[in-house]
Parts: sequence; C-alpha cells; structure tokens
Amino acid sequence: MRNGIISLLAVLFGLIAGAILMAVTGNNPVEGYKYLFEGGLKNLSRIGNTLATATPLIFTGLSVAFAFRTGLFNIGAAGQMLFGGFCAVAVGLTFDLSRPVLLVMMVVAGFIGGALWAFIPGLLKAKFNVHEVVSTIMMNWIAYWTVYYAVPAYFKGEFLETESKKLPESASLRTPILTEMFDGSYINLGLFIAAIAVIIFSFIINKTTLGYELKAVGFNRDSAEYAGIAVNRSIVTSMVIAGGLAGLGGVAFYAGNATSIQIGILPTQGFDGIAVALLGANTGIGVLLAAIFFGLLYSGRGFMNAMTEIPPEIADSIIAIIIYFAATSILIDRMIRFFINKKKNRQPVATQNNAQKKEEV
Repeated sequence: MRNGIISLLAVLFGLIAGAILMAVTGNNPVEGYKYLFEGGLKNLSRIGNTLATATPLIFTGLSVAFAFRTGLFNIGAAGQMLFGGFCAVAVGLTFDLSRPVLLVMMVVAGFIGGALWAFIPGLLKAKFNVHEVVSTIMMNWIAYWTVYYAVPAYFKGEFLETESKKLPESASLRTPILTEMFDGSYINLGLFIAAIAVIIFSFIINKTTLGYELKAVGFNRDSAEYAGIAVNRSIVTSMVIAGGLAGLGGVAFYAGNATSIQIGILPTQGFDGIAVALLGANTGIGVLLAAIFFGLLYSGRGFMNAMTEIPPEIADSIIAIIIYFAATSILIDRMIRFFINKKKNRQPVATQNNAQKKEEV
C-alpha cells in the first residue's frame, strides 16, 4: 500500500514538474496534457498503439524487477532483449512451419536467447563475484555487435543491409482480429504473453519455494547459505529468469511491434525497464501499470507535439523526473512518515485541550 502511494506521488510530482516546464517555456500546461493523454487514449487505434508500446516495457520491467527482488541489478535487459529478439527473428526467417508451431518456437527461442545472455553475468557473479552491473553492460555491447554482424551476414534485407528480411505473416505476432478490433493499430499477441508473464512472475516470487530461496539469497547471502540454500545456483537462476523475460520483450518488439530487426540500435526499452520496475515497486501488477503509463506518455508525446508547439522532449523530461522521484522513494517515504507522525502528535494535544475545557465548564 505504502509503495503504491509512493509511486502515485512520484507520478504526481513528475506531472507537476512537467507543467512547470511547459509554463516556463511559454506553453499552456493544461493544453499540453490534454493532447498528451488524447494522443494515447483518443480512440481505439491510439489505445491499441499505447498497449503495444507498453508490451516490451512490461517484459523488461519484469526482468529488472525479478533481479531486484532477488538482490541483483540487471542493467543488461537491453542486450538480452536484443539477442532474444534476434533468436526469435532467426527462427521465424529460417523455418517454414504452421503458424502456431512457428510462433511457439519463436517465443521459446527468444526466452532461451535472453536467458543465455544473462547466464554469463550470473555465472561470473556466482563463481568469481564479478559485479553484475559491469558484466551485463559488457554483454549489452557484445549483443549489439553480434547482431550487427549476423544480420547482414545471414538475414540481410532485400533492399537494406541495416535490417533483416521482413518476417512472413506466419511469423508475426500481429493478428487480423486484434488489428481490426483496434482500428489498424499494431497491438499484437505479445500483450497476452506479457499478461501471462506478470501472473507467473507474481506466482514464483510470492508463492513458491524457489521464489522464497531466491529472495533469501538477495536479502542476505551468508544467512541463506547457512540455511542450506544453494546460493550460487540461486544467483544464476535469478539472472537466467530475468534474462529470459527480457528476451520475450525482444520477441514482442521485433515480431509484434516491428516486422524485422535493425542493426546499430540497442533497444531503449531495456533501459526503460529500470524505470518501470522502480515505479512499479518491483511487483508484477505494479510493473504492468507502470509500463502502460509509460506507453501512454510515449504514444501521446508525438500527438502533443503535432497539436501544440510543445517539444516532445518535454514528455521525455516528465518521464525522467518521474524516474527521479521513483528512485528517491526513501525521501518520499520519510515525508509520508513525517506527516503521519505530525498528525498523531496533534491528536493527543487536541484531546487534552478538550478535556481541560470540559473541566473549566
């Protein structure tokens, strides 16, 4: 409950700061926010695009949150997402199978690709205590250059060397039913996979022995080892699951929102996942809501820019400020405690004053 209030306060402070920025730059904040939210929610097509934009963020947010909950900091979701997406695209372009079988294979390949990319930092952490921040950043760039080489070498597009061949319709997560339902938006089956991932994430973390052991290792490695938990195995398992979730984000992005994979771009959704996890208080439902909110801001900023003279960078600034407040949640928590304690201290004084008045009467 308290974490939810902190997240809402972080969003509120971010929106207030954004309004001040708009006012300082000579724009109308009310008009700006009107078009920002209309851009993401005005009609079914825009709602569908908002949900599609949020889908990879749900996966990367879950990836970062899972690592957080088990005492690790996974900053390599971008690389895991890129390599997982590459594996899924490679499967989609290589095999000619029926659509259900092909899609399942792509999802599995994406999960394994992301998990493999996180396995190495997990192993280095477990065996040699190499900090996962350093190793995951390095893995991001290894993924970048691996895809940079492999796409032109094996899956080069028909007209451009900077992107792969287009995925066939049988390998796309988009479906005519969803596209028609949301007036031609690029919403896709990745959203449903993300919803399942949220449920599985919450179940593992809160209801299973595995989740309990992983969290115990995160709280105190020495105590967990004394209690008989296989610490090294738990660290590797945490990173593998986190990486697999990020890899699914790559499947949703490259086979759902897009139809090919480009080289020379490290997906920013991997880094945005850190913000989503922070704002979502590292819980499954929190990550889901935070990702949708971020998807709304990203979808609406273009419309705001088109309808007003407010630059889209204002929306980016709002996101950055929200991240800042979410990251300084301890400060907000102390502020809430201060007001609660102040209210509690006032009540006895007021009761004492009332009692004195009654005695005087």
